[in-house]
Amino acid sequence: MSESRIFKPLRIGNVEIKHRIGMAPLTRMRSTDDNVPVPLMKEYYSQRASDPGTLIITEGTFISPEAAGGFPKAPGIWSREQVAAWKTITDEVHHQGCFIFCQIFSMGRAATANEAKKQGLEVVGPSAIPIDEHAAVPRALTVDEIRKTVQDFANAAKNAIDAGFDGVEIHGGNGYLIDQFLQDTSNQRDDEYGGSVENRSRFAIDIIQAVVSAVGPERVGFRLSPWSPFQGMRMEDPIPQFSHVIAGASRHQLAYLHLVESRMSGANECGGTDRLDFAYNLWTHSPILVAGGYKGWAEVRKLLDDDYPDRDIVTMFGRYFLANPDLIYKLVNGLGLNAYDRSTFYTSTAAGYTDYPFSPEYLASQKITD
Repeated sequence: MSESRIFKPLRIGNVEIKHRIGMAPLTRMRSTDDNVPVPLMKEYYSQRASDPGTLIITEGTFISPEAAGGFPKAPGIWSREQVAAWKTITDEVHHQGCFIFCQIFSMGRAATANEAKKQGLEVVGPSAIPIDEHAAVPRALTVDEIRKTVQDFANAAKNAIDAGFDGVEIHGGNGYLIDQFLQDTSNQRDDEYGGSVENRSRFAIDIIQAVVSAVGPERVGFRLSPWSPFQGMRMEDPIPQFSHVIAGASRHQLAYLHLVESRMSGANECGGTDRLDFAYNLWTHSPILVAGGYKGWAEVRKLLDDDYPDRDIVTMFGRYFLANPDLIYKLVNGLGLNAYDRSTFYTSTAAGYTDYPFSPEYLASQKITD
């Protein structure tokens, strides 16, 4: 087991992680109504920083008030109060010897009519195309609004660095605003932000350029889900579009590219078999993070040691990291994993959040160390 590349340190931007298992972004909705992180979130992230040298990506964090309208009690990163609250969390994660990037995003048409109305917001998107017949019809953003949103991403990135994050992850997947601009299922504009592969990539590339200018490329990652049908996405042939945006992002020398495999649709497995090789072939200068419903040691080792032995890859765990604060210790030592409780994913209490138990073996190992 010790011969696996899982234990080989890897540089990601300005930090060096000690192993190649990381925590994927997971929406949990435990902030205040004003999108301010709470002490319970500090405990949650502290628990999952139990193995030094781990890379943690936060839950999706709103770049501005206008970016919200879909997730009640999800955190933001636009106000001084939010920055100060996040700082208590990043300080704790760093005290534990781990690293943390803030995933920044905007809902776009994924916002809901009811939640947007509560917050005094419109549901917006690249075009007036709803997710499905039950969803709100978004208002198409103007070019001026698009440019303001680009600047909002840059401002959010600067705030994240002020809050002590090691970097930011620009969320370009899972049917949120950037993904909506990329795909022709949701973008049917006829201006410089739609109508062709190049134009559909423009919004994402503009954001990457602005964020890189704000905080530096070594502090920026980019997440994509090329094959996912989640929230009305999945172009007929995603490869030309995503090849173009990945190539464009690559020119900015980002810290990493984060990819979601086709077997995942949002937080659910969907049985997809499409491969990401086209993306691997385009991204060669920095590590790739891969999320895809991984469940155990054998899958991780196969990905890192057998399938892509010459690539710098980090395997990202979501639902099982949620339910196992000592996940890495359990994987390394062959221990059984806690089952996750989906009914508590998006509630607002400690139940199903900070009450998943550490293994007795892990707790005993900490007493020995102490």
